[in-house]
Amino acid sequence: MENNNLNFIKQNVTAIRNSLPSDVLLVAAAKTRLPDEVKAAIDAGIKIIGYNYVQEAEKMHQFIDNELQWHMIGHLQKNKVKKAVKLFDMIETIDSVELAEMVNKQCVSIGKVMPVLIEINSGKESNKTGVLPENVYSLIKLIHDLPNLRIQGLMTMGPRFGSPENARPYFKATKSLFDQVKNEGIPNIEMRFLSMGMSNSYQIAIQEGANIVRIGTVLFDSRC
Repeated sequence: MENNNLNFIKQNVTAIRNSLPSDVLLVAAAKTRLPDEVKAAIDAGIKIIGYNYVQEAEKMHQFIDNELQWHMIGHLQKNKVKKAVKLFDMIETIDSVELAEMVNKQCVSIGKVMPVLIEINSGKESNKTGVLPENVYSLIKLIHDLPNLRIQGLMTMGPRFGSPENARPYFKATKSLFDQVKNEGIPNIEMRFLSMGMSNSYQIAIQEGANIVRIGTVLFDSRC
């Protein structure tokens, strides 16, 4: 990897970090990135790395020994749960009772308590994972007492189309749902995090209440 590209990454990370409100966490979405690229981002201050695929995170763990937080930000396949609970510090994509129970079972077996977010299919898209907004309460009430899970908020992708402004209604609706769940006072739930927004939409997401943003292209692409 050329030093110029790594310097671009460091500059991008620094610029984004400086632009974010102090209460917003930045997750570097590192899918397909090389170890040197990820290390450059870490050198520039990245504290949380996000991966869409367990196998990719597993490979990167061999190269990265920094004190980092690792977030699962893609759909978690059930046959990858055993590995995922060892690799990740948070799973942002719980969307079914079965998946939650599998994560809990594996966490029990290794004595780990896993912070999780519930993934919301805010656009109600048939080709997307995530629980539909109208089903989030029923899901939470079925899994909130699993002993080795800690529900800490919601996550949404939002439809990817057109102008970033088009994502605003979906972010707004997810924030409203977040507030409703928080106000319910369901036991064993601490609604701390609302993870919304990616490279093209994170600014809109923050305006609508996100306090975790998942950014990849804007951080790692030297053309940014």
